[in-house]
Order: sequence, then C-alpha cells, then structure tokens
Amino acid sequence: MAEPNKAPVAPPATLVIFGAMGDLAKRLLMPAIVNLVRWKLLDPKTQILGVSYHDVDDEGLRASLDDFVEGDAAWRKIRKQIHYFKGDFNEDVTYSALAGKLDGNVIFYLATAASFFGSVSQKLGAAGMLKEEGGFRRLVIEKPFGSDLASAQALNAVLLQQAQESQIYRIDHFLGKETVQNIMVARFGNALMEAVWNNRYVDHIEITAAEQVTVGSRGKFYDATGALRDMVPNHLFQLLAMTAMEPPTSFGAEAIRSEKAKVIDAIAPIDPANAVRGQNVAGKIAGEKVPAFVKTPDVSPKSRTETYVAMKLYVETWRWAGVPFYLRTGKALSHRDTEIVVHFKSAPLHTFRGTEVTSLPCNRLVLQIQPNEGISLDLAAKVPGPLVDVVPVSMNFAYADVFKMGHRTGYETLLYDVLTGDQTLFQRADQIEGGWRAIQPLLDAWAKKGKPEEYKPGSAGPAGADALLARDGRAWHTLA
Repeated sequence: MAEPNKAPVAPPATLVIFGAMGDLAKRLLMPAIVNLVRWKLLDPKTQILGVSYHDVDDEGLRASLDDFVEGDAAWRKIRKQIHYFKGDFNEDVTYSALAGKLDGNVIFYLATAASFFGSVSQKLGAAGMLKEEGGFRRLVIEKPFGSDLASAQALNAVLLQQAQESQIYRIDHFLGKETVQNIMVARFGNALMEAVWNNRYVDHIEITAAEQVTVGSRGKFYDATGALRDMVPNHLFQLLAMTAMEPPTSFGAEAIRSEKAKVIDAIAPIDPANAVRGQNVAGKIAGEKVPAFVKTPDVSPKSRTETYVAMKLYVETWRWAGVPFYLRTGKALSHRDTEIVVHFKSAPLHTFRGTEVTSLPCNRLVLQIQPNEGISLDLAAKVPGPLVDVVPVSMNFAYADVFKMGHRTGYETLLYDVLTGDQTLFQRADQIEGGWRAIQPLLDAWAKKGKPEEYKPGSAGPAGADALLARDGRAWHTLA
C-alpha cells in the first residue's frame, strides 16, 4: 500500500465495533479508518456503529474520538457516519435490538477484553447476525486468542459453531506492517535471495521483538499473561512462519496460510532447557526511573510472571533441518526493535592464507520491521591499501527513503483486507492451535517450578539469554 490509491475501493459495509469507547478503537482503529478515507479506499456509504455500555450518544462517541485523529477533511467526512449503540455485552436484548439495525454487509469487530470473545460470538450467532443472507458477515477477533492450547481449542470450537472459517478474521497487527508483508516479496520475488534461503547456506536465524516501554497501566492483564503468552504463539510465530515457509503456489490467501500452517506444525516441542524467562527489576531507561515489575500497579508482589522470554527452537522440515531459530521478546529493554536477522554461513577461510585476514565476517540479512522499516545486508569488503584485509560493510534500504509512508497504525491494511475479504494476513484455526502446542511444554514447566531471572531496565535482557546463544558459539544481534 505504498501507493494505496491504486487499490480498488472496498465494498460498503457497516463496521460494528464492540468496545468502541476503549483505547484500541480510539488509538488504532479510528486513525486507520481515517487513513483509508484519506486514501479513497473506503466506500462513501460505509457506516461505523460503536457498541459499549457507556451512557453517551452519537455525538458523545464522536467527541471521544476527536483527540485521536487529525481533524482534516477525511475525518470530517467519516465523523458524521459514526453512530453509537448502548448495550450490555452479556444481555440477549442487546443483540436482538442490534439485529434490527443491521442489513447488508456487516463486520463485527471485537475490540473487547478476551473474556468476551466467546460469549459475544455466541450471542451474535444466536441472534442470527452471522448468517450471510443479504450480504457478507465477518467476525474480527483480537489477541490474546486463548491462554494455552486447551483454551484456544475451546474458543475455536465456539467460533466455528457460529460461523464458517471463511468469516473469521483473527487479527495480528504485526502483520499489517509493510516490512512484514515484504518478507514474502523479498524472498519469492528475488531469485538470488531464495537460492540461499535454506540450511545449506543459513547458519541460524534470530527473530526479535524488543520493547523499551514497560507494562505501564496494563499490570492486571500482563501479570495474568506474561511475555510468552502475549507475544510468542502469535507475533513471533507469524514472523517465523513467513520467514521459514515454502513458496506458495500463488499469493492467494489459502495457499499462503497453508504454507504458514505447515511451518508452525513443524516446530519441534521446545525443550525448557532451551528457553529463558526474565523479569525486570527497578532501574532507569533513558534517564527515567522504572519500577520493578512486581511494584507495578495491579501486579502481585510475589509474581513469577515473565516480562522477557528467549528460546531456541527447530523447524523440522527439509529446508531448515539443523538450523536453530532464536526468538526473544521483552519489556523495559534498551531499544524498541523488531527484526529478523538471517545469519549465513561463513565462506571458507583457506583462500585467504598468507594475507592479513584471520577471520571472515558472515553475510547477514536484517529485515527491520520497526521502528525504522528497512532491509540491510552485511557483506565482506577489502580494506583499501596494498594488503588484503577484510571488514564488514552494509548495504541499506530504508522504506522512508523510497516510499511516502505517512503515519500509519498498522491496521490500515488489515481493515482493508477484512472489507475486501482477503484472509492472507489472518491466522487460521490450525495456525493458532499449532502455536500454542509448540509452547505448551514451556507453560507446563514454568507453572510447576522456578522463577524468572532478574534483569535491569535499559539492558538487552537477562544474562541467561546471552548464555543461551553463547553455548552454541553465537551472540545476539545488538539491539538498536
């Protein structure tokens, strides 16, 4: 969507947002919708109906959104098409009354706490609102999708009793980022890249999602969830799947989702000895004081919940046999940095006998997803002069240098895809369950014993994470 005006206008629909007064709707969904209007991708007949228990009216909902969007012509255009419906998510009367207000194409977006996902879906189904009789009916669900394998399977069962898989959009905002989508183009659109994308040439791969922010005001949610549940079976495994998948037969949604599902299914059970969990203590980040996680509001002072996790795993396919994948994610770290780093095997050194070269830097491809989207390739180059000596150099591509990016929330592409019925970037039930199945051994082991290793805010994480790679003779790519 570098030039989004080339895409066709999405069909008209009513977007029903459950939890319309919440932060997700205000900070991410509405700015993304305004961008779609700005790019002329939203049909003028599109309507937005916010559902919440708050005692406000249409203008009250609109006013609550004013501070989160740029007040230009695009906002003024869509603002008058926003309406409010007061209702209790737990009451059947809410759904019977809502059903009378809807016809044609409808998207139900559950921007609610995860505890409502199953019940709201059941009540929508019971009220007949998921039947596709006068137009499409689609259901969008945010993460966390379950808290372990059993709960994910139970939620999938509930959803599939009410709607078809083709109607369900399990959303992961990471996949709306341009660089994530470019992983497939970089791989499958470049013969040179795909030729070396295998265990013959790749030594190991890192996938990092580091955050400088702390848990903040989300203490209650995070203490019950932790870094492993919050990030690994969804965000990190989706990045893993796009990195390790086989070439799809086409760029059609099901062809891509099937290849991604195969990767997740091929993840070997993760040995707890190959995983590290950490919890931040008190300290400073960029000069600002940061409390220990256990001193965060709404967090138990005896909490054993991790704010950092790192692991080594293997994808048991022919392409990746023997190649370790190292994953890490955490809060209160030195930098905000989401990236995929492909480390290629070093070239043979014997060619350089009799020169100043004592070691050769390996080629390394870095796919930078955030904050500064781009791609860099580390190469070996000769130092100028009469002697043969080698140093690493980088070739860099930054999206902002080539494309007019503008401010995006990451939801623009995903909302457009829901409207147009493209499920490529959305998780299927088997992907969700496969992700939980892979990390279940860690959940079980950590629930029984032990506690997270402490680490200082503003660092790269606990020492155990460095040791995890050091025992393999490797080191993490520096956060930056």
